[in-house]
Amino acid sequence: MLSNPGQWKRPDEILRLQRLKQKQKALQARIQRPSSGSGGTTTVASGGSAPGGDPFAGNQKRKNPFSKNEDNGAKKLKQVNEPDLGGDESIFELLSKTTAKEVPNIEAPLAKPLETRFRIDQQQQLFVDPTAAPVVQEPVQIPCKHLPIHWSIKSRLRLVCKTAIPGNNLRTNQEASGLTSFVRCINLKDSSAGLDISPGARFYQSTLYWQHPHLPWLTLFPRNSKNNHAAVVLGEPERAVLAKEWAVSFRNLFQLVRARQCPYFYVCANSFTVLFRAAGIGGRVETHALLTPTSRGMRAALKQEDIEFTMPMKKTAQVQDAGGGKQDLNRSGESGISVNNGSFSNSSEEQSTNTQLCDEDAGSEDDDDMEEEKWLESLGVEAEEIKKINYNQAKKVQHRECDDDYSDQSTVLIEGVECQAFFNFLLNAKSTTTKVGRLAGVPPTLLAPVSFVGATLRTLTTRSSKIRMEGQDYHSTELQGVILPHVMPYLCGLLTEMKDNFSATMVSVQNTAAFCKVSQKLIDDADKENEATASGDQVLWKENLSDSGLSELILETMCRASKDSVHDMERMVYSKEAGGYTWS
Repeated sequence: MLSNPGQWKRPDEILRLQRLKQKQKALQARIQRPSSGSGGTTTVASGGSAPGGDPFAGNQKRKNPFSKNEDNGAKKLKQVNEPDLGGDESIFELLSKTTAKEVPNIEAPLAKPLETRFRIDQQQQLFVDPTAAPVVQEPVQIPCKHLPIHWSIKSRLRLVCKTAIPGNNLRTNQEASGLTSFVRCINLKDSSAGLDISPGARFYQSTLYWQHPHLPWLTLFPRNSKNNHAAVVLGEPERAVLAKEWAVSFRNLFQLVRARQCPYFYVCANSFTVLFRAAGIGGRVETHALLTPTSRGMRAALKQEDIEFTMPMKKTAQVQDAGGGKQDLNRSGESGISVNNGSFSNSSEEQSTNTQLCDEDAGSEDDDDMEEEKWLESLGVEAEEIKKINYNQAKKVQHRECDDDYSDQSTVLIEGVECQAFFNFLLNAKSTTTKVGRLAGVPPTLLAPVSFVGATLRTLTTRSSKIRMEGQDYHSTELQGVILPHVMPYLCGLLTEMKDNFSATMVSVQNTAAFCKVSQKLIDDADKENEATASGDQVLWKENLSDSGLSELILETMCRASKDSVHDMERMVYSKEAGGYTWS
């Protein structure tokens, strides 16, 4: 066969012949098995080859290299445990070897009587495991008679009631009376000046506010509005005139706050917002200002101008001092700024003393740095490595100081005589007015509830509609624009006189949301002695602000210094039957 290539076979032919031989062997074994059991001698060896077998097949089957390795002992055990079902004899052997498995006797538990189960349930309810964790349940909010003040500026307010709210389609007399009462700061509810005291006139009075500057082709609040387009570029003469007029308006408005003729006003710049409040507002004894957000550079500029400030929202950490006690350290205190519990000193003597101490500390720190550098040089450290060490150390300090920049924790509180220095700082700082961008050359926006020099009277956009919720019809009135903090208490006081139930949903401007949190934090941190005399101080503050242009109800809300006087809320519900306001 080797000499004759014509007799050679291909691999597929060899495989086909092997499969055919295997089928023949299996068929012969099945036919010859009964005869072998009866004493026949015709058998086929398991390992040998039959006559006329395949010449390529050896005595031992070739092992498949891709098959899974199996233990021969396990294979034999499998063959013994699994009888062959090929013949009748094996079937009878299987039947004779089968034994019935014993089923364990499992008794089902008997159901306890109803009385027993009830007694056990009572015992389980009465005897509670003291080690088990208590189940925390959400407290049910109790309706409050007084609506808290929200010190952020809202951009949208939606009122929903079952009956119509007099917001649109006002008569001429109603609109004129509302305008006159707002400009002259007249309370229409208690007025005897012959003006229209209808709900429509009072509602229109709440939709007015004062603003400076006012450029009709620009949206000056919020300052980052996408509606502002750089179609009109202001030249240097125009910018100079705007800056001069803004300085006059800002100075007049600050004087009104100091004289308690204006309760509060906002200064809205591109990168920060300031809320000035008169003495008595929010439970503060002196005129104060809230600045948010701030950066390390801005705080350093305030420190350079010797303006004392505190950071109420700043996180503090307790560290172990040398004597074993604990001290509260301000984590955001800038290097070189003397901080005492998160604030600067409160008197000129302390300020001068602390200035001398700061100079001495700075000199000692410089000496220590020089000694450290000399010590490293004596150890053979190269000058470049020393510079890298100093750079990394300064970078870590700067990163620690800038952790809370441009966040709510960076809000700054300035009180008392420091407000005058802060006013001068804003008036003269070149960074107050941006020089690039869509609002280049436009000074910050001033917003106030009372008139001042150079102010423009603005009004909110009002829209009324009908909506259907849960199968019932409701009347909805939506206000859009600059909604100052006094608007919400005024409208709620008006609606409680006419409606039994109503709800309000509001959207706050993100840049001013920190004012509400800081005000609430200042009230929570007040001493208990101050809380005990808060009622008497509240009456005094309200009387001192009687000429500020707001009603007594709103002034009482703003001067209240209790825990529920300030709250950050997005939705409010009033129910006369429940007895007050609930919010979330």
